[in-house]
Amino acid sequence: MSERDWPLFEVFVRSRRGLSHVHVGSLHAPDAEMAVRNARDVYTRRNEGVSIWVVPTAAVIASSPDEKDTFFDPAGDKAYRHPTFYDIPAEVQHL
Repeated sequence: MSERDWPLFEVFVRSRRGLSHVHVGSLHAPDAEMAVRNARDVYTRRNEGVSIWVVPTAAVIASSPDEKDTFFDPAGDKAYRHPTFYDIPAEVQHL
C-alpha cells in the first residue's frame, strides 16, 4: 500500500485539561496508531496539547450547512438550554 492509499484521519487536540478537543487538521496514515503518533509530531511540537484524538474521516458524519434552518429549528424554542437565567460564579471556568 502506497502513501496515496493511506486513509485520511481528522485530528483533534485538547490544549489543557478541562477544555474541549478542537479540530486542528487532517493527515494520512497507514493505521490509527501511526495517525496518533504523526498527529503528535505535526500538531503538538511545542507542547500545545495534553490529549489527541484521531478519527477516520470516513467515520465522520456531519449535518449540511444548507439544511441549517430546518435541522436546528427545533432547538430554537428551548431557551432553558442556555445559561442566561442565572449568574455564573467567577470561580467557574470554561462553561
